[in-house]
Amino acid sequence: MKMLNYKTISALLTIFLASLVFNTSGTEKQEERQPNIIILLMDDVGYGDLGCYGHPVIKTPNMDKLADEGVRFTSFVTGAGCTPSRTQLITGRYMPRVNFGGTLDPFPGGTGKGGIPENETTLAEGLKKAGYKTGMAGKWHLGYQPGFLPVSKGFDEWFGLPYSNDFMKPWVETDEPLELYRNFDVVEYPVDQHTLTARYTTEAVRFIEKNSKSGQPFFYYLAYNMAHLPIFTTDEFRGKSKGGLYGDVMEELDWSVGQVMLALKNNGIEENTIVFLASDNGPWMDPPERMKEGGNEPWHQGTAGLLRGSKGSMYEGGGRVPAMISWPGKITSGKVTDELIGMPDIYYTLLKEAGATLPDYQLDGYNIMPFLKEIVNESPRKEYAYISGGSLRAMRMGEWKLMLTREGTAELFNLQLDPSERYNHITEKQEIARNIYSRMKKFAEELNINLDELKI
Repeated sequence: MKMLNYKTISALLTIFLASLVFNTSGTEKQEERQPNIIILLMDDVGYGDLGCYGHPVIKTPNMDKLADEGVRFTSFVTGAGCTPSRTQLITGRYMPRVNFGGTLDPFPGGTGKGGIPENETTLAEGLKKAGYKTGMAGKWHLGYQPGFLPVSKGFDEWFGLPYSNDFMKPWVETDEPLELYRNFDVVEYPVDQHTLTARYTTEAVRFIEKNSKSGQPFFYYLAYNMAHLPIFTTDEFRGKSKGGLYGDVMEELDWSVGQVMLALKNNGIEENTIVFLASDNGPWMDPPERMKEGGNEPWHQGTAGLLRGSKGSMYEGGGRVPAMISWPGKITSGKVTDELIGMPDIYYTLLKEAGATLPDYQLDGYNIMPFLKEIVNESPRKEYAYISGGSLRAMRMGEWKLMLTREGTAELFNLQLDPSERYNHITEKQEIARNIYSRMKKFAEELNINLDELKI
């Protein structure tokens, strides 16, 4: 065998080390690549409306698959209404912290002039500053004047409705028209709501296909109007489920989720995309009298499953919702957790994972990514405040939840043992109740909101 001389060995060693540097650099760049982000937010879908949450009739195979490929939450809580939950998601803060400067809905007697102020950093603005392309389809409900629409709040494009789909006669006595927008322009009036879910899905898929090859990370927010009353679906899904019209609507939503996931797969980006799916609040099982007209039926609403209460309620059925998150190869797959997670945590976690700069004011979320990646065993969230109408109505601390009812009484539930909130422990667990109430007093003072007296 011919021996290699010093110069040859030196040259080979140089090439070898250079290849190591090149490969390491490539690995580092791959690890540092910012993930794409998809948020799928359903409207008024209850805790018990998905197959993976126990519905015996409605079929949601795409949502179930998303849950299997990621983490499914069984104690995910958010505001018990449309705007409170969206405030938490888009600003990372409880609603009383945000000075909207007026009412957000076109109801009679309201100003309708409010919106997210300039001093708040929206999720889209934070991601945009971090280099993301941003887009949205669907319901906004955080201000409908031109300066408060999504394209004024960090989104490069938007196609959707400025508020809920019932904000028109006969359900709301308003002179403000319910119009479909593309960016700042009205593109349809009256709105054909039967095709909204399908058209929103088309927008999402187009955005994914357009931006998947650019090398620039993207964020897309698909905020469905369904299954908020009045409910609509396309001819392709009407009458096809075993769950009536509501089941048809849910199965079209599931189809939409499947189309989004297929677009990620077809464009080879599913492993570098975080997908979060949830409902904004619980089902509208006790709607006001105004919603009993125009063909709405009691069975056109979802179910909170084993949970007590519904939309607007401070019981768990109002704010505990189906929720799941997936990021293949990065977070645990096939995990179901009852650790407490709140909607503000999504804002905080996504900005953090994107390498974005967090606002320098008080946020109400936590970074749950170490928990999702199983670096730590517990969620950082240990409490959650239930706020309604400018008042602090309840607080959960650990397994216990103290609620002050509008009738002037107090209720204490152990949510670990009794998620249905059937057994009130206020009499025998007064020390626990007083400890939680003490925390509620401090929190109410911090947010400058009302807190009723604890009567035990």
